Amino acid sequence: MGNYYVNARGQAQASGTVKLTKKDFENNNHIGVYWLGGGGAMINSYGTVIMIDPLLEGFDMPLLIDMVAKPSDVTKVDGYFVSHVDNDHYSRPTLTDLAPVTKEVHASRYVASLMKEECGVDAYGHTWWDEVCIDDVKVKFTPADHNWQNDLDEYNYRVWAKEEYSGFYVTTHGKRIWYVGDSRLMEEQLHMEEPDVILFDFADNEYHIGLENAYKLANTYPNSKLILIHWGTVDAPEMTPFNGNPDNVIRNVINPDRVIVLKPGEEFVLE
Repeated sequence: MGNYYVNARGQAQASGTVKLTKKDFENNNHIGVYWLGGGGAMINSYGTVIMIDPLLEGFDMPLLIDMVAKPSDVTKVDGYFVSHVDNDHYSRPTLTDLAPVTKEVHASRYVASLMKEECGVDAYGHTWWDEVCIDDVKVKFTPADHNWQNDLDEYNYRVWAKEEYSGFYVTTHGKRIWYVGDSRLMEEQLHMEEPDVILFDFADNEYHIGLENAYKLANTYPNSKLILIHWGTVDAPEMTPFNGNPDNVIRNVINPDRVIVLKPGEEFVLE
């Protein structure tokens, strides 16, 4: 199975971590896409570095992987994007420690307000379909449906709006990369311009996409490369959001050769 295996507790996990180096933040004359572990991703487009939901430290659950870098190893972040409030995506320690090397931070209006209140970090607040341009990289906020908090009494101190959760559709140098985000399947997600790459959460969970809908989304865009994320990271075999197995995707999508199973920190070069 190459980059992954099933461990003794029944979880698929990556066969190691590739540590980020200074070179990963430089202009390498191509577009590099990285899975950072968990729901995190990084895109380096000809030297413009975009981080999405990076979690480099301080997570409150045991992990199956080594972190791809310490915050002190990160030399620059041109755009820091957070998809939603859950702490495996909005990492307060990572945001705080990367702030000195980060040019711009973007999130929903609600999460941006928390960033200022909790971390003292100024962030731009957005809603669905807003577009942000950072150098030659355009990032569009796309719809997501992940407001699971509304179903639990302990979180009913406010109403959690769908618009506080998003994905990101990145266009750069003629290439399109879509970070769908944690989300149930939405009709809007089936009518996007076909991406070159999808950063693909396939968790079989009622507040994530679920396997059957994951296959439906993947097969709606049969030529998109599928970089698998949100799997093999958290040591919690009883929790479905963290327990995707790449074998399921490979067996059930059109053109299975397009499934990319990266180790955390490993670069996929977009030709």
